[in-house]
This record gives sequence, C-alpha cells and structure tokens, in this order.
Amino acid sequence: MTKIATSIMSVSLQVADQDRALRFFVDVLGCEVRADVELWPGARWVEVVPPGSEVGIALLTAASGLPIGVRLGTSDADAAHASLTAAGAQVHEDVLRLDFAPPMFTFNDPDNNLLILIEEEKQDGQENRGPADSNL
Repeated sequence: MTKIATSIMSVSLQVADQDRALRFFVDVLGCEVRADVELWPGARWVEVVPPGSEVGIALLTAASGLPIGVRLGTSDADAAHASLTAAGAQVHEDVLRLDFAPPMFTFNDPDNNLLILIEEEKQDGQENRGPADSNL
C-alpha cells in the first residue's frame, strides 16, 4: 500500500477572536508564535507551537475562508490526489497551486472530518513548488 500521509503538519481550531486566542495560547499555555500573516484581505494565518513540538496549532476564523481541519504532509500532492480519488474518497477539488504555498488539496474522511494534504519539501535536495515552512 502506498503511504499517502507522511506527517501531521498542523491542526486548526476555529476561534472567534484571533488576538484573544493568540494571547491565551502564548501567555497562558506557553506556546511560541510560528506565523502571524495576512494571506489575503480577511484571511489571517495565526499558528502557534508548543515548545519542542513540530506540530503547530492554527488559530483560524470561519470568516477567513481557510480550511479548518488537520493538515497532513505528503511527498507528492498529485499522486496522493490521484490515489484518494481512485479509492473513492470525497476529494473537494484539484490540487491547489499558490505562489506562496506548496501544492495542496482538501478532502473528507469517512466520518466527514476535513483533512488538508500538503506537499512537503523534498528531502533529496530537490526544489519544492512552494516555501517549505508554509503549513497552510
């Protein structure tokens, strides 16, 4: 069987107020800010990470339009998309390609949980088609 998911990159939580959530995760829980950027008007990506963890927590609003779910890494987004489609998974769209992020797409598991599959940086020195540190 082909390995599609190779890592958990981040999980996202829906929050009503990103600044309030950010203060709680940093000041109360002791997380570190990994990213706080506006991707496009109204779409702010706020990601924190507990010290020593590689898995981030994205704090997103529903109004941002950004998918709220578990972000998994894969070595090849196109191959993963083809495999999941062939297996009858509920894949939402073709592989999305943005100038500021690696190739990715969304799909649902059998219990209707949203998953986002993101192509990870190539480990053999090859260039990826997007920044390696982007966990969108």
